Amino acid sequence: MNHRICIILLLVVSLNITANELVDSIAELKDAGVLLVDTQGKTVVSSQAERAFIPASTTKLVTAWLALNHWGEDHHFKTDFYFDDLTNTLWVKGSGDPFLVSEELVIIASNLKQLGIQNIDAIGLDVSLFEADLIVPGSSATINPYDAVPTAIAANFNTIAIKKVAGKIMTAESQTPLTLFAANLANQQALSKRTLRINTGMSSHNAERYFAELLATFLRKQGVTVGRGIIWGQVPQQSIYYRHINSKSLAEIIQPMMKYSTNFIANQLILMLSAEHYQHLANFNDVKFYMEEILQKEFNWKTVSLKEGAGLSRKNKLSPKQLVQLLESFRPWKHLLPEVTPSIYAKSGTLNNVSTLAGYAVDSNQRWNAFAIMMKQSVSHRRRNQIASELRDFLNHQDIIKP
Repeated sequence: MNHRICIILLLVVSLNITANELVDSIAELKDAGVLLVDTQGKTVVSSQAERAFIPASTTKLVTAWLALNHWGEDHHFKTDFYFDDLTNTLWVKGSGDPFLVSEELVIIASNLKQLGIQNIDAIGLDVSLFEADLIVPGSSATINPYDAVPTAIAANFNTIAIKKVAGKIMTAESQTPLTLFAANLANQQALSKRTLRINTGMSSHNAERYFAELLATFLRKQGVTVGRGIIWGQVPQQSIYYRHINSKSLAEIIQPMMKYSTNFIANQLILMLSAEHYQHLANFNDVKFYMEEILQKEFNWKTVSLKEGAGLSRKNKLSPKQLVQLLESFRPWKHLLPEVTPSIYAKSGTLNNVSTLAGYAVDSNQRWNAFAIMMKQSVSHRRRNQIASELRDFLNHQDIIKP
């Protein structure tokens, strides 16, 4: 056990300190919000629990709850393909599926081949579900994966893994061929690392082009002759040629989103939800109204401010009490959270001078107690996990000393 935690436990046992005294003993909680509630709904530790803080990536808990509550964890996203034999064009209608990775594109190419596709002159892209060139509130124009632009059609989270070997750009993923667009984009970067993952840029057209090139490459591997043409427009009025059902369930998509804090997945999900709800092009104005409307209705929150679904925006505001309320409703899906340290299952959030952690502290009786910690300073992940453990150990001690 960590030496500091041992000291805290000794203090609790020997001095029988109160919850307020425990909070006062943890320096990082001096100007922070914290709430720990047991499974009976009793507040165990509370400090500034109703004060609004920047949630950072704990916002993903909200997005995950909205998605799971609406679609269910066994939901599989679909992408429809059409074949226009007049122009010999294979059309793809983007649905926003956030998990069209290379492994899925291999399955798509194989199934299209089996259905009889022999040769196509062009790939057509219908991206009418999303507004073009979306800018995520709080994002920056960097090459980093966490700034990838959301699009109706996306391959590999709109990112490209590259490496340089003997001065030559190569793919860093054995399952992903290096396309012309990917190579050109990589050559524009001054690679500071041997291996690097970059996003496809701020233009949604570039991201969509990358998808088309990658699909074409996998089709050629199946023996299909594919022309170089890529066109944008609306799918011609005809029957679906092939409907691809993603092999990953929503739960299987959300689990890595939580573990790796994937901004792209979170914002794809919330854009899809708002587009379905309002029945028009996905955009972040609708995202704001959708998130706030549903949360106010479901939890009777008087004030809530959410601009996007990943936690990039510093204008997002939630309180520890709101996060704990949400976590109480999230219990059916608590298994989707990573175990960040023994018996603490949680989602962290980090921005400049913002450190958060929210989830469940599993006590000695195997009860999952909801908690939220929101700090206005930079605190390491390790230290956040230690604080959560200290709160859990305080709860365990309360159980011991109960009459």
